[in-house]
Amino acid sequence: MSLSATFERVSVELAHPFTISRGTQTDAENLIVRVTDDGGMTGVGGAAPTAHYGETTETAAAVLPELLSVVEDVGDPHAVHEIEARMRETVRANPAARCAVSIAVHDLAAKRLGVPLYRMWGLDPSEAPNTSYTIGLDTTDRVREKAASAVEAGYPILKIKLGTDRDRELVDAVRDAAPDAALRIDANEAWTPKETVENSEWLAERGVEFIEQPVPAEDPEGLRFAYERSALPIAADESCVTLSDVPAIADRCDIANLKLMKTGGLLEARRMISTARAHGLEVMLGCMIETNASIAAGTQLAPLLDHADLDGSLLLADDPYDGVDLEGGALRLGEQERAGTGAVGKDS
Repeated sequence: MSLSATFERVSVELAHPFTISRGTQTDAENLIVRVTDDGGMTGVGGAAPTAHYGETTETAAAVLPELLSVVEDVGDPHAVHEIEARMRETVRANPAARCAVSIAVHDLAAKRLGVPLYRMWGLDPSEAPNTSYTIGLDTTDRVREKAASAVEAGYPILKIKLGTDRDRELVDAVRDAAPDAALRIDANEAWTPKETVENSEWLAERGVEFIEQPVPAEDPEGLRFAYERSALPIAADESCVTLSDVPAIADRCDIANLKLMKTGGLLEARRMISTARAHGLEVMLGCMIETNASIAAGTQLAPLLDHADLDGSLLLADDPYDGVDLEGGALRLGEQERAGTGAVGKDS
């Protein structure tokens, strides 16, 4: 068997400007990796690098030729353990680039077996939780409108971005527009530990489920302070980047929030899920703003999760890839007819 591998950069526009406490985004640059076997079957993977974790589209594109050479040298998409190990030896950083290759290889391996990836892993699709739908920072009226639109579209779980001097006003606007929705909060490191504790009190009164990464990742003791005193469960995102971070956050949060673009590969993501479970943590899988070339892979892990935040492709004006149906927030893995991750180019 032989494999050939290529990649390209794609720029995708967002349906609406997306704002969090760190800034506003109107488009996203992703990288698309394709791995093809000698029979012409192709696996697809995507990368959504972020400078917040020291990776850019430029750095990812610079290392991808080396990573693709590893795949071609191994020459077997079913040798995923060898491929991921050798990629880590070749490129220590740039986890999104490594993850794109990992996804493409897994996609091809499952396609060669003729099954969805979750079946190759032996997972039960009925165990997949619904994904949340994110409401970015905006004017109070626009936040209310976005929440109402999301509820009308059938999304039962809303995640609200906070980190402003209008946080209470924004939450009240969402609760007013979506009285029956489950609410989750993401402050993206914008609060102090004491603010987190204070805010958790009124957020609990409004039926919020949990708070994601309220304090800076550089303040682990602040995260512990918030966790020990908060009226709501705490999820760690920016504080949980690699496998070695999981034991470190085990006494500082209730939920480990993983992202494929942080883990560097699907095998590593599964290791992090198992490690989080071993430390008594619940597990959530989040995402960047990504096409279905990578989101579809994240959905395959959903039966292993307590919470899903896999709406990155839903925020795009026009995703060049179809994936697993996420309409209304349900991850319809059991209805997936396509082998692999479920990602397929709309022009293919």
